Amino acid sequence: MTRLLYSLCGADADCRFSPHVWKVAMALSHKRLDFQEVPTPFTSIRSVEIGFSPTVPVINDNGELVRESFDIALYLEERYPERPSLFGGEGGKALSRAIEGYSQFILHPALAKILIMDIHDLLAPADQTYFRSSREARFGKTLEDVAAAADEELAGFSSKLEPLRHALKFQPWLGGDGPLFADYIVFGALQWARVASPKSLLAAGDPVHDWFERCLDLHDGQGRAAKAA
Repeated sequence: MTRLLYSLCGADADCRFSPHVWKVAMALSHKRLDFQEVPTPFTSIRSVEIGFSPTVPVINDNGELVRESFDIALYLEERYPERPSLFGGEGGKALSRAIEGYSQFILHPALAKILIMDIHDLLAPADQTYFRSSREARFGKTLEDVAAAADEELAGFSSKLEPLRHALKFQPWLGGDGPLFADYIVFGALQWARVASPKSLLAAGDPVHDWFERCLDLHDGQGRAAKAA
């Protein structure tokens, strides 16, 4: 049975932009596990594996269903211990939890405001309706009102990357000498922006820019193969 990864897509099935799916796609490749992506628009997620999850990513690993990106990474580490580690031990798991919190509570809220109209515009009409309704309920305002803060968020985004710049003074990867799941967490956030929006977040010469370029080249250029907006 083919290993499946259900991934969020736009009107173009090749436009797969979910930061959480990107974490898992990179983790699967890190583990050297073959998989097939199943592009899934917002309005089709509830039909994935007979309603297994309200969100993606979801993997079907030869009949074993797992959801949520961090839980999938933990599953892969336990299920395939003989393959390259995503954490490098318990310390790496703790590091990844901290990086997950940083990404979710610092980077993602800013990116959501910066990208919100770009994401809306790359969706099919039915998914645009869903996206508008769900995000306006989440933010308590219209998409247009959320997007009104995009320029301000973009101007301040670079300062939110200072913890990464500090770490990258001492090592080439957040994981140390090589990439670990902690790297894929932040990569997913920045790849979300790269695929969904033409807005420029990283300046040439920035250590985070250079790290992101290295991430794009990992696993035979897996990240770079996704078309930038």
